Amino acid sequence: MDEYSVARQRMVEQIARRGLREPRLLAAFERVPRHLFVPREHWPWAYADDPLPIGFGQTISQPYVVALMTDLLHLKGDERVLEVGTGSGYQAAILAHLAAVVHTVEFLPELAARAEKVIRELALDNVICHVGDGSLGWPQAAPYDAILVAAAAPDVPPPLLDQLADGGRLVIPVGGRGFQSLDVWERRGDTFEHEASIAVAFVPLRGEHGWGK
Repeated sequence: MDEYSVARQRMVEQIARRGLREPRLLAAFERVPRHLFVPREHWPWAYADDPLPIGFGQTISQPYVVALMTDLLHLKGDERVLEVGTGSGYQAAILAHLAAVVHTVEFLPELAARAEKVIRELALDNVICHVGDGSLGWPQAAPYDAILVAAAAPDVPPPLLDQLADGGRLVIPVGGRGFQSLDVWERRGDTFEHEASIAVAFVPLRGEHGWGK
């Protein structure tokens, strides 16, 4: 329990009211202290259903979008997951409670260091943080049962599809710099099934298969 426990519970209830009611998912949101992943001056608003700035032109996504993207991965608990765009580290922390191993890649070293510090303080030992071009994935640990991209790409990066295990799912915002479609790709052997979820607005993915460096 902490001083934000009531606000965190209200956040979880709001996520549930919007249709995301899987018990393991909601339990993860109850356990992860979102306020620790944003600058202290934003702590009073940490549990509102809004994105917040985290510096370097980046944001922490609104809780509902984090929950929806996580839910679309269909995690059971034994998966190896890749997250592209560590950002604050909040999404990786949520994934840590729902999967066996989480590899997360951040383009900006300063953000990566800050996120890793909070993740270590929370003793989330199944999260492995990397600095690099996430649009190239992280082939050293591939294949992945699930891949989540927390930044917008102009198209689906081919390396991410290549690193997806058979039956694995990729969730990624695809589109222009203003608004995107949240897309879901599922691998079936050498082919991929694709569907669109909702309209979203993410910061641009940086890197070779993103919007440049």
